[in-house]
Amino acid sequence: MAFGSIFVSVVSRLIPSDSALHHRSARELRDLVVAGELSAVELTEAHLARIDAVNPRVNAIVTVVPERALAEAAELDARHARGEAPGLLHGLPVAVKDLMDTAGIRTTYGSPIHADHVPESDALIVTRMRAAGAVVIGKTNTPEFGAGSHTFNEVFGSTRNPYDRGRSAGGSSGGAAAALAAGMVPIADGSDLGGSVRNPASFCNVVGLRPSPGRVASTRPGNAWDPMSLLGPMARSVDDAALLLAALAGPDPRAPLSLEEDPTPFASLAPRPLAGARIAWSDTVDGLPIDPAVRTAMATVREGLEAAGAEVVPAEPDLSGADQVFETFRAFEFFSAHGAEVRAHPELTKPEVRQDVEWGAALGADALADAGRLRTELFRRVGTMVAAYDALALPTVQVPPFPVEWRYPETVAGEEMERYYTWMRSCTRISATNLPAMSVPAAFTEDGLPVGLQLVGSHNRELALLELAAGIEAELGASSTHPE
Repeated sequence: MAFGSIFVSVVSRLIPSDSALHHRSARELRDLVVAGELSAVELTEAHLARIDAVNPRVNAIVTVVPERALAEAAELDARHARGEAPGLLHGLPVAVKDLMDTAGIRTTYGSPIHADHVPESDALIVTRMRAAGAVVIGKTNTPEFGAGSHTFNEVFGSTRNPYDRGRSAGGSSGGAAAALAAGMVPIADGSDLGGSVRNPASFCNVVGLRPSPGRVASTRPGNAWDPMSLLGPMARSVDDAALLLAALAGPDPRAPLSLEEDPTPFASLAPRPLAGARIAWSDTVDGLPIDPAVRTAMATVREGLEAAGAEVVPAEPDLSGADQVFETFRAFEFFSAHGAEVRAHPELTKPEVRQDVEWGAALGADALADAGRLRTELFRRVGTMVAAYDALALPTVQVPPFPVEWRYPETVAGEEMERYYTWMRSCTRISATNLPAMSVPAAFTEDGLPVGLQLVGSHNRELALLELAAGIEAELGASSTHPE
């Protein structure tokens, strides 16, 4: 179904020629619909046209449901005409990560085992987006079962980076990040165990937030008490990510870790001026190898923060034990969530997932007890350190976006990687602390590849973290650079 002619009509009627609709912020687009200057149907048609135009070159959105989306948009317009109050996301098109169930819409989890799976109900995160007025237009690509920060699978193939289509978009929310960067959706949901929101956000020059455990309630199957695998918002700006968080956050009786705090303040974000801000600065995330191109980009970021009046203090966090914590609980989660499927269908699972399950099966009580003790110590030690500053800043990634043909980087700055996700330790070590963290568009390499700045905040202090991030985003200006 092609929507190109409709897209041109909408743009020419409503949007100045120098301000493309698909680069407008989510908040601006919502306000246009609420004000009656643009209908939800027209906005949906425009984004379907954008998908039709650019998705074949990127492969970010793997399932599209245009007729259903237009019907949802028409219903929103009818309710708005009747005087019903619009939601926070009124009229905004979204494509849901293919790890999240969508009622009546194919959901594969990136796995050949589930290539034809169509859920009967929505995941809670989808229910909340719909309740806030979002229009579900399809699904975004993800690696098999979300394993690894490079989005490829045997069902749909690889997602390509909009800034360089020969490069990876990251993962596991790589489809979401690429769709945002390419203007196919204004907001997106993501999930993050070891960097699956932050890595693709960095690779695609968008914003991705891994919140505190329980901030975004989840009713996914499995261990509901696990604080490691979390859901979070993605967008092209910090303000839009905060708007989406306001719609996603809040308690649910089925989610025992969910927080009772009112999420309304996230919807009205006030960027914090950088003058007087105290930021702890880590060059190496406690001794990790960092690619020279990332080091160079981060040096310019630090100079920019200091020029804006921030006090940037060199301070490497003590992340001892973080690798053991992450690798232990990650293996345990994959064994718990996918062990039965892998044993039943080893021929349909990629070798990395089979290895994850084997690592989990080999865990003993001693390993789990040690990891639990270390995680507690890590949370208290790093939390105390971060609380002395407004945020801890460090590289989101250790490498720039790598060739899309690779399964993963086998070396970083000349150092061999032990496992297929070892190159992600700049994120996985932060996951192990259970502190909120996000990636903000920050800089570009000399080759024009995006590099994000990772910011870590205090436990349950996402609002303060977002306010500082919005101030940093405004000063650095990287988010205004769109892919050609």
